[in-house]
Amino acid sequence: MTRVWKWNRPVTVREVLEDLQQERSIAYTTVMTVLDNLHQKGWVRREAEGRAYRYEAVSTRAAYAAALMNDAWSQSDNPAAALVAFFGMMSEEQRQALRDAVRIVRVPETLEAPQAPQAPPAPQEENPGSAGEATGR
Repeated sequence: MTRVWKWNRPVTVREVLEDLQQERSIAYTTVMTVLDNLHQKGWVRREAEGRAYRYEAVSTRAAYAAALMNDAWSQSDNPAAALVAFFGMMSEEQRQALRDAVRIVRVPETLEAPQAPQAPPAPQEENPGSAGEATGR
């Protein structure tokens, strides 16, 4: 996915292969299989171009990361504990990014029209007539 996002345009297996081969030896069929798997999972779409396909990311890198985190979190038998452990692994910079993200998510709540505080209901006598009768009034 990193290579597909890098170009931000539809790419061929050959383009991804040539880019990856600058760092390591990798087979054409390996790249083709990975891109096909990403297509099967719905992460990339592809269009035929001659005998090859051009692959394009379906979502942003941020949305992809969020989906991976959500998937991992939802598989936990104790989501709260998983979050605590995850937060414990974060750097201070990551924790600040998390605080910023929470503030952004909360913005729509704070932009809603403020409601006037409601006064507590006035105490009511259960049976006003019986109170007066009990005191002899």
